[in-house]
Amino acid sequence: MPNPKRRHSKSRTRQRRAHDALKTPQFYLDKDTGEPMQPHRINPKTGMYKGRQIIEVEESE
Repeated sequence: MPNPKRRHSKSRTRQRRAHDALKTPQFYLDKDTGEPMQPHRINPKTGMYKGRQIIEVEESE
């Protein structure tokens, strides 16, 4: 198994790790409820996706 011959500098290490930061999740405001939602997901409260009823949701009290 090959091993590094020389130590990597702090600058080189930090440049590599600069891409490891967490990205903020994307969201949009739902037209019907006005709540923030993740794109390409079924709305768990209404069961709607792209204006169509996908799953039946029971009313919670």
